[in-house]
Amino acid sequence: MRLALSWLTVLPVRVDDVGTAAARRAITCAPVVGALLGLAAAGALHGLSRLGAPALLAGFLTVGALALATRGMHLDGLADTADGLGCYGPPERALRVMKDGGAGPFAVVALIVVLGGQAAALPEVPWTAVVLALTTGRAAFVLCCLRGTPPARPEGLGALVAGTQSLPVALAWWTALAAAGFLVAPWHGPVAVVLAGALVLLLTRHTRKRFGGVTGDVLGAACETASLTVLAVCALA
Repeated sequence: MRLALSWLTVLPVRVDDVGTAAARRAITCAPVVGALLGLAAAGALHGLSRLGAPALLAGFLTVGALALATRGMHLDGLADTADGLGCYGPPERALRVMKDGGAGPFAVVALIVVLGGQAAALPEVPWTAVVLALTTGRAAFVLCCLRGTPPARPEGLGALVAGTQSLPVALAWWTALAAAGFLVAPWHGPVAVVLAGALVLLLTRHTRKRFGGVTGDVLGAACETASLTVLAVCALA
């Protein structure tokens, strides 16, 4: 849990053990970190609403606060993955584009859609849906790291966590999230979780074909995709 907090938040948590076993446990614990971030985001939305902030402004400020709280790591992964998937050439070229650090047109569009969608949806859903969305986003890591999933590079976060999660762990988390979704919004909640899981699996499958495996950037893209999906579907309720 300490390693998960160190990786996924700006909290000054010191961790000495960053081996494969610790990384596996950190990915398993990641949804708990998502729940904590969700509670913080729900609190920020409530506070801004009490201060009289317009709904869309409150949504954008909360999205910005979440980016600061997570070092913008997942957004960076989303942008790099979008550029990697959008470029031509073999997997090696796509990986070079992702590692370059610049933001191409695919990255810009992906960030606008995801950040704008999250900002618009956050004020329109109950606080429980905010917690569910951010928890589901971090549960996406578990699906991305199922056993048999190779890393795209021999180094980096992907190489450390790829293939570390068992199917029973993934089923346990996603079943629990679907059940929680029913309490958040009957039918819309479970459908949101199931759809988010399906999109994450499709993204992971596509990136495996395109890049030869997963990277840390793919995990970030999966996280943001899953969170937006849950928020968008719950907003329809």
